[in-house]
Amino acid sequence: MIARKTVSACLGAAFLLSGCAMARAQVPSAPVPSATVPLSSVRERLPEDEVIYFVLPDRFANGDTANDAGGIAGGPMQSGYDPVHKGFYHGGDLRGLMGQLDYIQGLGATAIWLAPVFENKAVQGGPGEESAGYHGYWVTDFTRVDPHLGTEADFRSLVDAAHARGMKVYMDIITNHSADVIQYRECPNSACPYRSIADYPDGAYTPVVPAGEAGVKVPTWLNDPQYYHNRGNSTFRGESSLMGDFVGLDDLATENPRVVSGMIDIYADWIDRFGIDGYRVDTARHVNPEFWQAFVPAILERARLRGIPNFHIFGEVANDGINPGYLARHTIVDGFPAVLDFAFMASVHATVARDQSPEAFDLLFRGDALYRGGEMAALRLPTFLGNHDAGRFATFVARGNPNASDAERLARVRLGHAMMLTMRGVPTVYYGDEQGFVGDGGDQDAREDMFPSRVASYNDNDLIGTAATTASANFDTGHPLYRTISELSAIRRSHPALTRGRQILRNFGETPGLLAISRIDPVTGREVVAVFNTSSSAQSGNIIVDRATTRFTTLAGDCPAAVRVTGSAAITLPAFGYMICAAETL
Repeated sequence: MIARKTVSACLGAAFLLSGCAMARAQVPSAPVPSATVPLSSVRERLPEDEVIYFVLPDRFANGDTANDAGGIAGGPMQSGYDPVHKGFYHGGDLRGLMGQLDYIQGLGATAIWLAPVFENKAVQGGPGEESAGYHGYWVTDFTRVDPHLGTEADFRSLVDAAHARGMKVYMDIITNHSADVIQYRECPNSACPYRSIADYPDGAYTPVVPAGEAGVKVPTWLNDPQYYHNRGNSTFRGESSLMGDFVGLDDLATENPRVVSGMIDIYADWIDRFGIDGYRVDTARHVNPEFWQAFVPAILERARLRGIPNFHIFGEVANDGINPGYLARHTIVDGFPAVLDFAFMASVHATVARDQSPEAFDLLFRGDALYRGGEMAALRLPTFLGNHDAGRFATFVARGNPNASDAERLARVRLGHAMMLTMRGVPTVYYGDEQGFVGDGGDQDAREDMFPSRVASYNDNDLIGTAATTASANFDTGHPLYRTISELSAIRRSHPALTRGRQILRNFGETPGLLAISRIDPVTGREVVAVFNTSSSAQSGNIIVDRATTRFTTLAGDCPAAVRVTGSAAITLPAFGYMICAAETL
């Protein structure tokens, strides 16, 4: 449990000056359109033009209580529905999500990334270790919406409603595995150690499909054990990383041509049926490169034929630390146009949550040249501060600063979001972060309910910037983090330099302090300068700016009005403060 502390508001907190001083009158929240936005204008936007909101539908809003149990009779061990258990379905659904589109759009999001909506095996796990497929990654039917979340009509209505507002919809997809159905005769308890090809060249285990689950997977070819590796649980090293079961989940033989063509057919069909705008690809590093070399071009071509020329497909290549080369490899060898930027997350954690040197960003951005397409390709990398697996950014801030006041934690979380919404990449907000959610850790501990929760381990946590808890609904558009993200998103979307502009790292030091970047407008060539103070004390100094820049217009914070020395600007920032300044020339 994160210890509860006294809640501090924005007013009067020195830590929050830059965030609270944002010119709110100049940068209003994203308006809700009064008329339908032409779909053609949505399609024209490039991936880097978006601000993504990542949401688990089961944990967001419950629009139809009739589907809470997914139409499955019995108790939680049959239906998977148990709103007091953090590892089971809680009742959120697609209708509930659609009812909160005003809220999501008001935050400044232009694209919604949904955790998988496919029908899942309701409950998995051995005695005492059961949990449910509320998250969407234990798929049985790849062609159908999970009844716990709604119907195909509900999904279509959500996509259409989002498009009418000018918002995109990204689906989270899985090709590496399906639900845990196949058992092994030699290892009936399912905790089967990996058996290598070297030791077992003709097959490791004898697959056994329980009679009651013989035809549970859709399409039907997925029920044939020959299309799986059947080698036991991955150790996530060596060949097992590609051929081992992901914690018991049935690992597909993605080198088999039937699996390749079958997966292309599945996900091309979702594009055909619903006209969705992008795919986030789960567990991409656990699939052989040859699969992606066939899959990615086929999906992009199907999207193009459906009139979606800027379909955004990005792989999850989970990785610890600041290692852009590891990520970039998957854009070159596998052929992904983009991958989730885990190195960005690690850089912000090191700098903002753990008070390390801003030099982390030098290492991060030098690696941009390694991606296929070079530095400009890095513009389409989804950047994020935390997620449903690693945990929430506020959790890392709290762990790194256990004695900090709520005001300081709020300032640090603001600063992290300011970096994400101004630096290169596609900013991705994890649902609940804008309400100050602070989980106990990763995985199930970072998947709180936005509607009133009944999970005790969620409800006893302090939320940053508010006196509320997760025991009540958290859709407060006045929350300081919601307002900050909304304002920063509006700034970003109204300045092409911050979406499509080349980035230059201007200043950083060997100790916590000033960090400055410039983003260059691709048409005018003028810069937008963003400066951050990663120190717990106020900082003053000179930063490098373009030699043609003579004056600044303040977008956020307190920018210098004039540049008094060519190529250099004097600035002052409070602790954990930031400023965003648009260049003018005489």
